[in-house]
Amino acid sequence: MKPEPARCAALAAVLFSRRMTVAFLMGLSCGLPLPLTMGLLQAWMKEGGVDLALLGLVSLVQAPYAWKVLWAPFLDRFTPPILGRRRGWLLLAQTGLALAIAAMAFFDPGRQALGLALAASVVAFFSATQDTVVDAYRREDLPERELGLGSSLYVYGYRVGMWASGGGGFILADVLPFSQVYLLLAAGMIPGIATTLLAPEPAGAPAAPRTLAAAAWGPLADFLRRRKALRLLAFIVLYKIGDTLAAAITTPFYLELGFSKSEIGAVVKLFGSWATIAGALLGGLWILRLGIRRSLWVFGLLQALSTAGFAALALAGDRLALLAAVIAFENLTAGMGTSAFVAFMASQTRREFTATQYALLTGLMGLPRVLAAAPTGWAAAHLGWPTFFLACTLAAAPGLWLLRGLPGAEPPEAGGLPEAAGPDRVAPGPHG
Repeated sequence: MKPEPARCAALAAVLFSRRMTVAFLMGLSCGLPLPLTMGLLQAWMKEGGVDLALLGLVSLVQAPYAWKVLWAPFLDRFTPPILGRRRGWLLLAQTGLALAIAAMAFFDPGRQALGLALAASVVAFFSATQDTVVDAYRREDLPERELGLGSSLYVYGYRVGMWASGGGGFILADVLPFSQVYLLLAAGMIPGIATTLLAPEPAGAPAAPRTLAAAAWGPLADFLRRRKALRLLAFIVLYKIGDTLAAAITTPFYLELGFSKSEIGAVVKLFGSWATIAGALLGGLWILRLGIRRSLWVFGLLQALSTAGFAALALAGDRLALLAAVIAFENLTAGMGTSAFVAFMASQTRREFTATQYALLTGLMGLPRVLAAAPTGWAAAHLGWPTFFLACTLAAAPGLWLLRGLPGAEPPEAGGLPEAAGPDRVAPGPHG
């Protein structure tokens, strides 16, 4: 066991290394596009006169996040002619993203809602591809002992990217047309492109599969051979479904209560993002103390309780202080839950099947956001906001029930925090 000063010095050396900087910057690039196809897009369409029931269907433009596993084997199998297998695909995805975000600016949601939705779907496709390649890059670039810390910095960067495009986008939309906001945010992809150009290709990465069939079926076969594999996959789908359903339609909810776009941007997006980052940090600390399994239980219950806070806000109406309190608690618990959930999913991937297994798990995680969230506008309109949010609270129960029968997390090669943060606190997994 190292003395405390040596442990702190070792952690600081890792924290400020090139690998951690790249993990943070790539997270920022991945987080930026998501609000552009969710809350910000809903606000633009509502301002353009699109009906509330149709706004819930806007979540369908995010289908690529759920189905990215279909083309992830292609990214594992083939190598672009420039920059290598990971950085080559990453540069292509990020360039496509910048162009697709800029293209959205040239549609009028009032008269061209379908065209705008199609452009948003293209953004989601390139964004999902970027996520897949970044997950693979991070898994291959980071040593096992640094995987946990690198994943945390990636989450922080992701939240900063969402903060910039979500919160900043709402505030800009009070003084600029949405079309100009989207053009400005397209330029936000430049730091990610620069990171891709300057970062090295991961050293010692496994060789590409010899065939596309091997790239597609090898990762799936590995999952299906595991004990309680179907229960594991169902848990991935359902663990965060309650807060996902609630989040899918909150922007029209805030606007209907009477909050201004600046209030939404400042409280929900900016202040809320810091609460989420604080939650991720607290979650990481508690995971070290409780372990992944117990953290998933505790954080899952807190997430469900925070969703019920929106029902209270619906009854209270346009009260900014209560909005801030609800957002603080909801984002704090969401950050804690995400920290545990990302750690759990990372523990389930093997280095030789990086891109496709990550794509499978994160695609399943995003499935409720795409499919189950589609009728949320209809449900809110017919049930009323308080009843709708209480139903979302109860929707958390199946995921917690499935957690009861799951084996522990990590396969033997999965990593944790660096020694300075205490790898001895990470529980062994079911495979060794």
